[in-house]
Amino acid sequence: MCGICGQISFNGQPADVEPVVKMTETMKERGPDALGLHVHGGTAFGHRRLKIIDLSERAHQPMVDNALGLSIIYNGAIYNYDELRVELEGKGYDFFSYGDTEVILKAYHAWGKDCVNHFNGMFAFAIAHRDSGETFLARDRLGIKPLYFSKRAKAFRFASSLPALLVYDDIEKAIDPVALHHYMTFHSVVPAPHTILRDVKKMKPGTTLTVTPEGSVDEAAYWTLDFTPSADEMQYGLEDWAELLLVHLRKAVKRRLTADVPVGVLLSGGLDSSLIVGLLAELGQWNVNTFSIGFKDVNGEDGNEFAYSGLIADHYGTDHHRIEADDARVLPSLDRCIRAMSEPMVSHDCIGFYLLSEAVSQHVKVVQSGQGADEVFGGYHWYPPMMESTDGVYEYVSHFFDRPHTEYAAAVNASFVGDDHSLDFVHRHFGQPGAQSAVDRALRIDTTVMLTDDPVKRVDNMTMAFGLEARVPFLDHELVEFSARIPASLKVGHGGKHVLKEAARSVIPDEVIDRPKGYFPVPALKYLDGDYLAFVVDTLCSSKSRQRAIFNPEYIEHVLEKPDAHITPLKGSKLWQMAVLEHWLTVQGI
Repeated sequence: MCGICGQISFNGQPADVEPVVKMTETMKERGPDALGLHVHGGTAFGHRRLKIIDLSERAHQPMVDNALGLSIIYNGAIYNYDELRVELEGKGYDFFSYGDTEVILKAYHAWGKDCVNHFNGMFAFAIAHRDSGETFLARDRLGIKPLYFSKRAKAFRFASSLPALLVYDDIEKAIDPVALHHYMTFHSVVPAPHTILRDVKKMKPGTTLTVTPEGSVDEAAYWTLDFTPSADEMQYGLEDWAELLLVHLRKAVKRRLTADVPVGVLLSGGLDSSLIVGLLAELGQWNVNTFSIGFKDVNGEDGNEFAYSGLIADHYGTDHHRIEADDARVLPSLDRCIRAMSEPMVSHDCIGFYLLSEAVSQHVKVVQSGQGADEVFGGYHWYPPMMESTDGVYEYVSHFFDRPHTEYAAAVNASFVGDDHSLDFVHRHFGQPGAQSAVDRALRIDTTVMLTDDPVKRVDNMTMAFGLEARVPFLDHELVEFSARIPASLKVGHGGKHVLKEAARSVIPDEVIDRPKGYFPVPALKYLDGDYLAFVVDTLCSSKSRQRAIFNPEYIEHVLEKPDAHITPLKGSKLWQMAVLEHWLTVQGI
């Protein structure tokens, strides 16, 4: 896990090295173990390294293979790199290091752009050709690793975080109206290629970019998710699916032990993270470090799930760490948490993962996490109503969208009001082939869009703020492809994640499987009062916010009259949503 960045100058112009150095400095938390720079002609690569696989200097980045005429910068983990190395050695390739970075480099030389189809893992990388000056960039199938870019007349720039690109003075800071609509409507989910800034884009998951020294940029998709079962799978029953699911999940958890440092687990106490601990125990990982966090109760809403995480920790004899976050820790951390966001994110979980990561990083450098199971296995409350729907678009948006377009138009400056971009996006996505039923279309948009630009981005940003690598076995692409083919009724039924629960019964205690569904609660950011409300008011009424004029003052005043009355269908505070955007823009100097 690392931070990568670079600049590709066009039409024979030499590389501009100074801003690349500055970009690496902004990402030092992502890679605190080493700094690297490589410059050739019009291309400059920067790298911040977090040492996880092959801790030696042989794996230092940028990695240059002079014999092949290729150089690479890479962020992520390829879990099948050992098998690929053996295959590549059989093709005659020699290796000078022992990690996954060089395997990517050799795989690209052997298979060209098709190399991405050989990788099991999470990744964002760039490979430069010494002789042609062409650069190949790729992002993993589910967008677990980020990659932002900006194409200008004279150069193409890219980085693992959006703020890193702001070192360039010629990047305009104008708000993208389409992205703003998504942020305010689609629960802060801003689908690629959009970001909140019009001049900065992000790579779509499962795509590659080829950048030439003449300035052309060619995008190609290499992966899509299909929900159509095979003829044999059409005959499977619940027990068959559950048995095969456990096979895939065991592989996914085992793969994510690939590291030259210890691997811990973020243990919420729910089904997903508890199952990871149970499967690790099957693999002999009985003394694994596990970590849970809890917050103060507010308005009768529990702020922790320590009872359940403690049950699993005791059952498996883990080295468990219980982290209690009171107001003395939460309030002072809000500014730092928002600064750590590559893009503004509204979920209350951000501060939870931020504080959790801060504590976890004192013990381990790698953790497995349960993100993705709800999207992949149908755990959310909006799926059951869609089982009988024929279209599903309006059922989906009624549960997921934060506000209708009419309220959005009242909330923002008239200059940002246009089409109903979020509803149009859902219509287009639901209309794509590969998912026949409404509920499968909802599962697909959540797995390939919402998951990438909310839970996964949140975990990446908050863990990497402390040089902590998070791995997500439920997003193993082979497991995701398998799950997509399971009939929706076997996922959504019985309170959600039915087939996953049945698979888990042979691994973990029933008390955890059959408990009520929980979330990562931070009640103080939902029911704003006291110092938390003061933080929001100070932000929304600041001179910077007034100058930007994104939101209508009348709308802010209306929501401030009764903050608790303005909660989104997904139980988020509309005040907090606006405040996060304004504070993020301020700390980025926008």
